[in-house]
Amino acid sequence: MENENLGRDEASVRSALLETESYSVELDLSGARDPDEDTYRSTTTIVFGCREPGADTFLDFIGEVVGIELNGVSVDPSDARDGARIRLSGLAAHNTVTVRGRARYSTSGEGLHRFVDPVDEKTYLYTQYEPADARRVFANFEQPDLKASFTFSVIAPSEWTVAANSAAEDIAEVEGAPLSRWRFAPTPRISTYITTVLAGPYHLESDAWTGRSGTAGEGLEIPLTVYCRSSLAASLDAPEIFDTTKRGLDFFHDVFGYPYPFGKYEQAFVPEYNLGAMENPGLVTFTEDYVFESVATQAQREARATTIMHEMAHMWFGDLVTMSWWDDLWLKESFADYMGTLAVAEATRWSTAWVSFANRRKAWAYVQDQLPTTHPIVADIPNLEAAKQNFDGITYAKGASVLKQLVAFVGRDAFFFAARQYFARHAYGNTTLADLLEVLTDATGQDLAAWSRAWLQTSGVPSLRAEVTVDAGTFTSVTIVQDATDPVTGEQQPRPHRIRIGLYSFDDDGWLVRTSAEAVVVEGGTTPVPQLAGRTQPDLLLINDDDLTYARVWFDERSLSTLLTSVHRLRDPLARATCLGALWSATRDARLAVPSYLAAVVLAAPAETDVGVLQVLLANARAAIDGFAPEPSRAGLHDQLHACLWDGLRASEAGSGLQLVWARALALTSRSATASADAVRAVLDGDEPIPGLRLDAELRWLLLQGLAAQGRILPGELEAERAADTTASGRVEFTLASAAIPDAAIKKATWEEAVHGDRLSNDLLSAAIEGFMLGLRELLIPYEEPYFGMLRSIWATRGIEMASRIVRGLYPGRQDLSSSPEDHPVVVRTDEWLSRNADAPAALRRIVVEERDHLLRRLRAQAHGTR
Repeated sequence: MENENLGRDEASVRSALLETESYSVELDLSGARDPDEDTYRSTTTIVFGCREPGADTFLDFIGEVVGIELNGVSVDPSDARDGARIRLSGLAAHNTVTVRGRARYSTSGEGLHRFVDPVDEKTYLYTQYEPADARRVFANFEQPDLKASFTFSVIAPSEWTVAANSAAEDIAEVEGAPLSRWRFAPTPRISTYITTVLAGPYHLESDAWTGRSGTAGEGLEIPLTVYCRSSLAASLDAPEIFDTTKRGLDFFHDVFGYPYPFGKYEQAFVPEYNLGAMENPGLVTFTEDYVFESVATQAQREARATTIMHEMAHMWFGDLVTMSWWDDLWLKESFADYMGTLAVAEATRWSTAWVSFANRRKAWAYVQDQLPTTHPIVADIPNLEAAKQNFDGITYAKGASVLKQLVAFVGRDAFFFAARQYFARHAYGNTTLADLLEVLTDATGQDLAAWSRAWLQTSGVPSLRAEVTVDAGTFTSVTIVQDATDPVTGEQQPRPHRIRIGLYSFDDDGWLVRTSAEAVVVEGGTTPVPQLAGRTQPDLLLINDDDLTYARVWFDERSLSTLLTSVHRLRDPLARATCLGALWSATRDARLAVPSYLAAVVLAAPAETDVGVLQVLLANARAAIDGFAPEPSRAGLHDQLHACLWDGLRASEAGSGLQLVWARALALTSRSATASADAVRAVLDGDEPIPGLRLDAELRWLLLQGLAAQGRILPGELEAERAADTTASGRVEFTLASAAIPDAAIKKATWEEAVHGDRLSNDLLSAAIEGFMLGLRELLIPYEEPYFGMLRSIWATRGIEMASRIVRGLYPGRQDLSSSPEDHPVVVRTDEWLSRNADAPAALRRIVVEERDHLLRRLRAQAHGTR
């Protein structure tokens, strides 16, 4: 529909006109188990005020409109319906509108998603709305600043579990049918996109948290529940989830000093989820990847804990106080990313959470912030499509990194005092950047407008490096040089950095240890560090020690030499992760050749004790070879990586998380490395038994997918594995493995299903695309031109979630250098498409621009490797 893409200006006009009071929403899900029933009945009654009686406005609803009644008068749906909108004319000062309609069950993860469990054929439903998919379920004013109280009523099979944001007030049988009606208590004032409904034969476990509010000191009790599909009940480790939840509630009540405002705290793990999780107050939804059916490493458990804490932080930053429009999306996501990591680091057993943050989240931000489509943390979001695209590494991880820098800048006490004032002033309301700066200024006594301009309203990753002069092994000068070109404006925008410079040298046992550190405030393009003059030059000068700021760092000549030969001798895990991350960024930037990076990985990986760091390190090595190394050198580099993986697997402790990471990395590398495929076949067949290694379903599928991509699958092998693993995840993995087989007919069938079919759900579509892109590159060449030909039609006919997966996933980015990077045929063809389709939707063009940049980066690195 042409008017699905609500604009910021339209939303602003509507919010100035209206004041929403309450919603009453009834959903009839009685036919959900019937696969032939594509729709369900949705009835919404909204009570709202109008500041200009006689004015017109519109509701948002993507579905069939059956009936409309405005202030007791029937309205003809054919007259009022306008695409994804319902026009309301001649408003009174106080209004009641009822919309009766039929909404569609989803298989894309948008709106009300319906999933049939392949294990037991049971049907499960859940909702997912962010940023604007509540209108796929019920009629509403779909924008975050028109908050209201919501009362939900749901008709569903009596044996089901039904939940919503608030507690059920009444459950009554429907006369003459095996159905019941659940009526839920009214919610506090919240935005449409964080309302939610869960329905199905979910397994549940319950507990409770008791504690006190940080300010009032009043006793609190919060009921806790976790849900998952019945077939996953045996894998649900509810005690650990409850323990993390309770620790989070302790932590946030202590630092925020504002009691949890939404009554119960429930968490549901749901299938085919598009996100890691969603902060629906009272009922948080998570991907069921966090219900570990196979062996899980401590890194996976830490990641789940971080997500739990992230969503819990949203109860205050996002749900209690919500941004007025999506420009200020960072007001919830950046804060939740920072607070979630802080809570894990200080309230759980994963005390190295900031190492994981530097290793994963911050690396994500660095990649996103170097793209041509980068944007300030406080972004310009003109419409909903732009909002959907901005759930990215800048809004999340860069924003969190900047907040970490802010806390270092103003002090922790002042920061949390400001947070408490923020909640007290704006509870159940909406805010902008100005509201946050006001409380920060009040708490610190500092005018933070300059800080805001420097960090929140500019783009790009600043770069810090040390210029050193040395005489007889002693520093005569050290200067920090900052390059902070804003890629949007092309201007230098140097930011203030409060950093620590670490001096590391080898001790008597050969370990690189910090001998001293200096706190430095970096401002402008150059910052002298006079306190280092006259000091003995260390073996390693680490500019961003303790990872306090957001910047790429580079090393002086001696420090780089030390790292390339001895990075594994760095004892401090955060320093080691920071240095390895810097080497990886340099490889992506074509400053460090792939063989040099791989040599550092081969040194560091066997000595790495952090499961998460090892996992990322091995994944980066694989990506460096497959994408950034020139094609003629890849076979030799793959052999080096394979030898490292094989040795690491056999040397790791039996049954350990490190052993599992080595095994998974070997399986993933076998998708493109012949030697690794040989080893995978031997492990899978039992010819090379690895003591303590459990070949569970997840690992077996990874091994089989590598073999499939190499054309090494035995007849009927995938089908036999699928018969043995009837789970939903098994179906997804089978789809990926089948599409990976290097056969022209299979590739053609997969392309047709993904691009032209409508059978695949969101998870199956992604699996099919990922498998399609594996195997011989020659088999993908016939689809390069069709890719560009289908872009506009895909965007016009698919929802943004499914269209984005297709456009991004099928971009022909697996290319080898054939001429100069800019003259590569796929780059040229991409430029032609962009030139000819200047009028294409901005969100579509953004994906194509980003994929072009990723390709160019790979080709430039390949060119660097040939010099």
